Amino acid sequence: MSSLDLYYWTTPNGHKITIFLEEAGLPYNLYPIDINKGDQFTPEFLAISPNNRIPALVDPTANDGDKSLSIFESGAILEYLADKTGTFLPQSGAARYDVLQWLYWQIGGLGPMAGQNHHFSQYATEKIPYAINRYVNETSRLYGVLNKQLADKSFVTGEYSIADMASYPWIRSYEKQGQNLNDFPNVKAWFERMSARPAVIQAYAKADTMNSGSAVSEAGKLILFGQK
Repeated sequence: MSSLDLYYWTTPNGHKITIFLEEAGLPYNLYPIDINKGDQFTPEFLAISPNNRIPALVDPTANDGDKSLSIFESGAILEYLADKTGTFLPQSGAARYDVLQWLYWQIGGLGPMAGQNHHFSQYATEKIPYAINRYVNETSRLYGVLNKQLADKSFVTGEYSIADMASYPWIRSYEKQGQNLNDFPNVKAWFERMSARPAVIQAYAKADTMNSGSAVSEAGKLILFGQK
C-alpha cells in the first residue's frame, strides 16, 4: 500500500486522523499546515481543502483505481479510511449506522460547541459572560449525553470505532472547557481507556514534535479569527 499524505495541524480534528492511522498501522506522510501562520490559505492547500481547514488527506492510489483521491473534512476522512481498511466501522446494517450517528453527533455537536467554548473562554479579547456560559453549559449537556451512552459500554457504541477516535480529542481539553470529569464517571473511565491506547499515545507524541503547544500569538489570532 502506498503511503497516504496527511495535511495536518495539532488540533482535535487533526488528532482524529493520526489516531486512526496509528491504530490501523497505515503508512503515511505528515505534512504540517501551521494554521497560526496562514499555511491553510496557500493555493496548494486550497486545491485539496477548499474550506481552508485541516485536516486533508490525499490517497495516491484510491480503492477505485490508480487515480489520486483528496478528501477534506475529518468525518469524511475517517469514514473513507474505515471503508478502505475494513476496520473500526461495520460494513453494513444497524451497527454501521450506530457508529455513524455518533460520529456525526461529534461533528455536528460536540466539536462545534466545544470549539466555541474554547474561543469565548480562551481566545476572545472581550470576555462575554453570556457567550461563555452558553457554550460551557452546552458542552456540559453534551458530556452528559456521552456519559449516558457510555453507562454500559466500554466504547461509544460498544466496539472501539471511529466514533471514539472522533470524540476523544475534543474531550481531552475538558479543563479548558470548564468541565470536571468526576461529574461524568462513565466518560472519565472511557477517557482513561482511550488515553492508555498505544496508538493514541503515539499520535499525540507525533503532535508534540511538531507543535509545543505554545500560546497563539496576536498575529495568529488575526489569521484564525479575522477571516471573512
